[in-house]
Amino acid sequence: MKTDPIDTIKIRNANRGDMARCGEILNGWIDETPWMPRVHSPEDVVRYHTDFVFDNRAVLVAENDGNEVQGFAATSADAVVTGFYLAPEARNKGIGHKLLSRVKQANPSGLGLWTFVANTGAQRFYEREGFAEQRRTNGDNEENLPDILYSWQPEGVAA
Repeated sequence: MKTDPIDTIKIRNANRGDMARCGEILNGWIDETPWMPRVHSPEDVVRYHTDFVFDNRAVLVAENDGNEVQGFAATSADAVVTGFYLAPEARNKGIGHKLLSRVKQANPSGLGLWTFVANTGAQRFYEREGFAEQRRTNGDNEENLPDILYSWQPEGVAA
């Protein structure tokens, strides 16, 4: 009997040693996304994840059976997903759904997150996962890009 690759993905709490890989995944996404400006050097992104995100966010990682981090989710104390990124080889395989399901389990009262208007793939993903658009800005962020605030409320929980 063949094992489904998604079954080999483990979702776990990040450790500080994972944070450089999380920064690398984000750097890769920035570099491959033509409309995304680079506002911080790759080294600063890795340093920020290692020194700030780990200490100030709840971070979950998706790890393959080779113990390589394939993606991460960072959530603030007020239940806002501040980072959700997958390595290119991990996309469109159910890993994002598995990772986000664990974030939802950890935040049963609901979640918020921002995504860029230009990131239509992320919008489709979050909407499939039950998130609803709340509002838009014209670029009230350090990238100066229009963005969308989404929220997720589990059934039976008032917004």
